[in-house]
Amino acid sequence: MPIVFVVIGIFLLFLLIAKFKLNAFLSFIIVSLFVGISQSMDLEGLVKSIQTGIGNTLGFLVLILGLGAMLGKLVADSGAAQQITTKLVGAFGVKYVQWAVVLTGFIVGIPMFYSVGFVILIPLVFTIAISTGLPLLYVGLPMLTSLSVTHGYLPPHPAPTAIAAMFNANIGKTMIYGIVIAIPAIVIAGPLFARTIKKIEAKPLKEFYNPVVIKDEYLPSVMVSVITALLPILLIGLSIAADQFMQDSSVKTILVFLGNPVIAMLISVLVAIYTLGLARGKKMIAVMDSLSSSVSSITMILLIIAGAGALKEVLVDSGISNYIADSLKGSSVSPLVLAWLIATAIRVCVGSATVAGLTAAGIVLPLASGTGVNTELMVLAIGSGSLMLSHVNDTGFWMFKEYFNLTVKETLSTWTVMETLVGIIGLLGVLTLNMFI
Repeated sequence: MPIVFVVIGIFLLFLLIAKFKLNAFLSFIIVSLFVGISQSMDLEGLVKSIQTGIGNTLGFLVLILGLGAMLGKLVADSGAAQQITTKLVGAFGVKYVQWAVVLTGFIVGIPMFYSVGFVILIPLVFTIAISTGLPLLYVGLPMLTSLSVTHGYLPPHPAPTAIAAMFNANIGKTMIYGIVIAIPAIVIAGPLFARTIKKIEAKPLKEFYNPVVIKDEYLPSVMVSVITALLPILLIGLSIAADQFMQDSSVKTILVFLGNPVIAMLISVLVAIYTLGLARGKKMIAVMDSLSSSVSSITMILLIIAGAGALKEVLVDSGISNYIADSLKGSSVSPLVLAWLIATAIRVCVGSATVAGLTAAGIVLPLASGTGVNTELMVLAIGSGSLMLSHVNDTGFWMFKEYFNLTVKETLSTWTVMETLVGIIGLLGVLTLNMFI
């Protein structure tokens, strides 16, 4: 049975990544070869399948992820993230500081990769907690919830963008639906959950109390910081509104063009080069050097996504995907729930949310066409499942543990519970939207 070899392949992927610590890209290629050979694929055809999967996957994503990395770098280096944080905290006050950091995490988390956002914002969280006298987890967890949700749900982050490309889902609709689902997930798993763990005292190491703080006079304005960070969403949202509510005209054509994810990201980067770079006295050479370093930081992410694309193509070309789809057609379980369960299972085994989401997408891809399910919601169902039950095989688990200096038990009862709440609420949100879309 082909499905047996898929299970063996996933188990092999788990062993290579978790047990033998092999690079995820290499692991994906090895598993792709194993699955193809197990299905008696022609060897030359198998290699071509892997090449096709890598090429088709990266063709669109290189643009989105490359431009996204550039925008995130500019937002971080310019102090825009710091400006957004300090002004929101000042506006909300101590009583509502949780909501200030939630908004900060969401705004900064959209253009910035999770690990970068984590490292940039954690020192600011420590500073806020010290100045207000509030428990560190009470302040920090809501912000990290926002970062995690944007990482799992929303383009231009790697996994949701790649999965949307696999399913031919509309990036703009995926983002809009993702934001709708993200709101309850962030509120419940962030501020509300954080209020139940006040007794857990985080005592971070002293070196983390020394953030690099840019002086106010060197920061971009609040309006410039927020608009620049959110410009991709504004352009994409405007494009969707024009497409849905405007009659055919040259204005509509232009707005839809400007809201194309690639064009929206390109415009946002060009605007950021000026507003967060040149307009603040930076030389063009310095800004370009910063952008070059940002792109080099996503090289491995691109390779991992390429490896997942190779596995997806092998699953399709070998006939396994169609076999799985035919097997599940008679199932009474919603394809959205099945996709979520598969992503959850792989997440628990492998640890990486990106690997879990991309692998699950390759397995359930035929369900999107075979059952007529909404492709944007499939992307979000997989994204939700990929965040579930983060534990000791996830780098995010250890970043949280070490920065907050918690025990493994305390990390499980805080970080792991938060991620699980995000995953469950995400699925409930997907199923709710499915009733109306």
